[in-house]
Amino acid sequence: MSAPTSDVTVRFCPSPTGIPHVGMIRTALFNWAQARHTGGTFVFRIEDTDAARDSEESYAAIVESLRWLGIDWDEGIEVGGSHGPYRQSQRSEIYADVIERLRAGGYVYPSFSTPEEIEARNLAAGRPPQMGYDNAERDLTPEQAQIYREQGREPVWRLRMPDEDLTFTDLIRGEVTFKAGSVPDYVVVRADGKPLYTLVNPVDDALMGVTQVLRGEDLLSSTPRQIALYRALVELGIADRVPEFGHMPLVRGEGNKKLSKRDPESNLFHHRERGFIPEGLLNYLALLGWAIGPDRDVFTMPELIAAFDIRDVNPNPAQFDLAKAEAINAQHIRLLAPADFRARLVPYLPGLLSADTYEALTNRERAILDAAAPLVQERMVLLGEAPGMLGFLLVPDAELVVEEDARGTLKEGAADVLDAAIAALTDVDEFTTASISSALRLAIVDGLGIKPRLAFGPLRVAVSGRRVSPPLFESMEILGRDSTLARLAALRTTL
Repeated sequence: MSAPTSDVTVRFCPSPTGIPHVGMIRTALFNWAQARHTGGTFVFRIEDTDAARDSEESYAAIVESLRWLGIDWDEGIEVGGSHGPYRQSQRSEIYADVIERLRAGGYVYPSFSTPEEIEARNLAAGRPPQMGYDNAERDLTPEQAQIYREQGREPVWRLRMPDEDLTFTDLIRGEVTFKAGSVPDYVVVRADGKPLYTLVNPVDDALMGVTQVLRGEDLLSSTPRQIALYRALVELGIADRVPEFGHMPLVRGEGNKKLSKRDPESNLFHHRERGFIPEGLLNYLALLGWAIGPDRDVFTMPELIAAFDIRDVNPNPAQFDLAKAEAINAQHIRLLAPADFRARLVPYLPGLLSADTYEALTNRERAILDAAAPLVQERMVLLGEAPGMLGFLLVPDAELVVEEDARGTLKEGAADVLDAAIAALTDVDEFTTASISSALRLAIVDGLGIKPRLAFGPLRVAVSGRRVSPPLFESMEILGRDSTLARLAALRTTL
């Protein structure tokens, strides 16, 4: 990370409640890209004031997800900085001081009304009961407040909303106006004195110097509340500005519904387990509301950084298309350097290899991967396909399982093909791809008169146990003469 070259400061501030999902990561990605593009600062903090829902497991998972994806941050948890602590649960003294200053300045006032009383007042005034709070206690006298307290009531504290229209320019959506009176005075402090998210989030942004708040459009309705609080913080000297806001489009799943945290497609680690690589997944997530150019979907993270501007994000909802995501991932797999691709296969071959890193493998295992990885790099969509594509090269001959759909492709004459192949390969001098190909074509295509596209199916089934495999002759060379002949003979005995 290089030193910031602009005053742009953005932040990513998730709550540790559950597994990281693609909408959360898209938010982190766009904030990160904006910071890197502008030469600004990317702050990563954790909003963990909900003890009933927050968990350390979720916190660790969020950090792990960013580390895996390569999204780094300049300031925040595990990195430090001049505005810590970076977990809300550790900032209670800071919030208490701000609350006291807001009270002293008259920006917040005590509210004793129960939900039932608020509803009754709305009904009495001919308003829908769900209209919410009616600002009835703005002008409570100290004597009236004392009467409530003598009744055993403890107030919540509400921020006074301005009496005029509130307009701001959204970095993505343009000018947005909330009419005067459309947003009631809202609670910032509970009756027990603890601050709510509605207070601590803007306070943290203010104290951490955030200049651009980039978040999901589901939070747009809370923006006038935050702007009103920012104005109070500026007047109190706590903040030096009201930040700019940009509200990113929602990510939708099947049926054009908002992508739910319960949808498997929303689970970041589900995609990692299936074999998405960071480059491919980040590329696709960047397309959920943004484009690098017409008719271009594949790009690197340096290219994203060079081109990204939050103002270019499309405000319309973005559709999560798994097929497109996989296609982009496949293209990024092809872009990997051969040695990099080979190393990334290893964690996806559990139980088939002796270690989970390439360097720790046996010489024989490394030799197999060295030879086999180039055969599948152009064919693979997800790294999770590795066991199916390469597993047959790593299992002992006696443990190879011939899949039923592969066995079902064997036609009359398969035994003759296997017999001819065994005879031909037994006499091959050098067991190389070229000599294997030459000997088998001579024995089966020429000798048995079988068309080339049909000639080698039984051999593929015998060697790989599958109907589809990497190139056959190259696979035989990797296995070696003894294993190849053993597998051909094993299938032959079942026919």
